[in-house]
Amino acid sequence: MRAAYRPAGLTAAQQYYVLRTANRFGGAGQLSRGSLIWLYSARPTPIGRLYEMELKYRQGDHPQVIVRAPDLTVLAGGKDLPHVYEQQPPQPCLFLPWTGEWTPQRSLVDTMLPWSVLWLYYFEVWLRSGEWTGGGMHPPAPSARRERFLRSMAVE
Repeated sequence: MRAAYRPAGLTAAQQYYVLRTANRFGGAGQLSRGSLIWLYSARPTPIGRLYEMELKYRQGDHPQVIVRAPDLTVLAGGKDLPHVYEQQPPQPCLFLPWTGEWTPQRSLVDTMLPWSVLWLYYFEVWLRSGEWTGGGMHPPAPSARRERFLRSMAVE
């Protein structure tokens, strides 16, 4: 039985080229040995805040976006940030890695950058309403998972 054909993904150099030439978001970055860092600014609405963002991508891994400024925890009044992979530094949850929403065949310009701006929009809505309306899956907090695991291991 033949294996299914799977097209090769874009290399970090190809992703970097697209970021430099076909990027409506602007920014600047550097490419080094199969990985790239791209710094850009994002404003989710014409009257929204300006955010400083960092996109990291290493060939063979999933891309990461980090909000560098302003400090989202300060904006949130110390509350836990919604819909993030990591609280510090704030790493918005833009896709679920195991679902194939993002693959190396897809351009970072067409996925990560607009998805990050959309996340910022919903973040600003959350700041005003206290409710995350951006959708997505929200797995239980690690402590809740640990509690369930410990209960499942308890001997009666």
